[in-house]
Amino acid sequence: MRTFAALLPPDDVADDLDAFLDPRRAHAPFRWTAPEQVHLTLAFMPAVPDRALDELVDALARTAARRPAFEARIAGGGAFPDPASARVLFAGLETDDAGRDTLDRLARGARDAAAHAGVEVDGQRFRPHLTVARLGRPAEVSNWVRLLDAYRGPVWRVDRLALVASHLGEGPRRRPRYKVVAELPLGADG
Repeated sequence: MRTFAALLPPDDVADDLDAFLDPRRAHAPFRWTAPEQVHLTLAFMPAVPDRALDELVDALARTAARRPAFEARIAGGGAFPDPASARVLFAGLETDDAGRDTLDRLARGARDAAAHAGVEVDGQRFRPHLTVARLGRPAEVSNWVRLLDAYRGPVWRVDRLALVASHLGEGPRRRPRYKVVAELPLGADG
């Protein structure tokens, strides 16, 4: 199973970002992320064996339980690998120092939980972001990054970590279909 550990913004938060981007989407032929698929990936696991799923969920639950809930907002933006030759356009996540520390620890904990369950984690160093669009070929997107830099969404309480299964090509227009496998509360230990 292809999965990722993530933070999922509530519907009203994702809808606010969607409302900000909606009138502007016609001006760029990007593959825009649907509001229900907006998420912040903590750890991507491309192939979770069925036999490891329960252990992975248990390890992620322990990781989540050790970390406190915190407040965050979607704000700002950027591009990977950079605005001059972007393949991905993203929104940022704003939080205070304690929230940033918790976020970093959650990402490390999710990777450690996967390793404990014998699951391979893909990806590079953790850089908090929410993908809003993918580009078919590298493009200059500095104006889009400046536009996203002006965005500040509503604050929400991040109080759970989700394990999400990604089914490639099964969603609308052959995009991935996401299914939440488990929602794990933060701060259950304290």
